[in-house]
Amino acid sequence: MHAPAPSPARIVVFDIGNVLIEWDPRHLYRKIFGGDEGKVEAFLGTVCTPAWNLEQDRGRRWADAVAELSAAFPQWRAEIAAYDERWHEMVPGAIQGTVAILDRLRSAGVPTYAITNFSDEKFVEARLRFPFLEGFEGIVVSAEVGLLKPDLAIYSLFLDRYGLAAGDCIFVDDSPRNVAAARAVGMHAHHFTTPDAFAAELRAHGFPV
Repeated sequence: MHAPAPSPARIVVFDIGNVLIEWDPRHLYRKIFGGDEGKVEAFLGTVCTPAWNLEQDRGRRWADAVAELSAAFPQWRAEIAAYDERWHEMVPGAIQGTVAILDRLRSAGVPTYAITNFSDEKFVEARLRFPFLEGFEGIVVSAEVGLLKPDLAIYSLFLDRYGLAAGDCIFVDDSPRNVAAARAVGMHAHHFTTPDAFAAELRAHGFPV
């Protein structure tokens, strides 16, 4: 007996960081450390680590995060504060190829949504800077719900909140773990590498891009 074929995707669900907008703290810390890659990597590997930043995506306030880390590393107080105060220097701009795909989907009437690991404080700023973030039918921001990808609960919350069937959605993310989690809840999913590869995947699913 054959398993039923998966339903075709009709909804596109976007990650935001490094899919629609570029983000990398190295853009900022190369300026701060005069282009010394060793110092940049040492600082981001031992002081302002990905794990520390992720707690802001879970909902920790930036003021609290900076204060706590500055107490642990007082010699780096100014550099730690820069992570918050100069956040926009980590975000050089939109990934235009993906934004063009988003625009084509919306113009064709395809429903678009987002699930993002993002500080709610910084997401307010990102929405002001990037108007295309206002056009989604719905967004789940990790810090607003206290859940992080790839926890399956954030995908389930998304589906329940907007009354969507997992099999109707194709999710795109630059993290293989987040893509695997989307598939685990029944979504179609694509690991983002380039806009062209993403567009090809969408065309294979029948989307007009």
